[in-house]
Amino acid sequence: MSEAAIRPDAPMCVVLLDYVAPLDAIDAALPRHGEWLTAGFAAGHILTCGRRVPRTGGVIVMRGDADSVAALSDDDPFIAEGLATRTVIPFTAGMATTALQGFFA
Repeated sequence: MSEAAIRPDAPMCVVLLDYVAPLDAIDAALPRHGEWLTAGFAAGHILTCGRRVPRTGGVIVMRGDADSVAALSDDDPFIAEGLATRTVIPFTAGMATTALQGFFA
């Protein structure tokens, strides 16, 4: 299994955002949300993110357990300003491509 590594000790979460505000309000908050994402990447909390298709919300993959991820995502302007709701789905990364191994450190 040269293309995958087993990591049963890497707690992570998928955060699903569901927009509850009109897209014009979401678009107005995008710069603030982008700043929050940039800070999360810089701190090493966020691994990847993107829009859902169709554009009904977003998906963020974060390091950490459900409680810490929920606390961090409280500061996301989409959540803090009531523009979206979120679901935090914890999982333990069991396998990943070798290209992602550094993300689990």
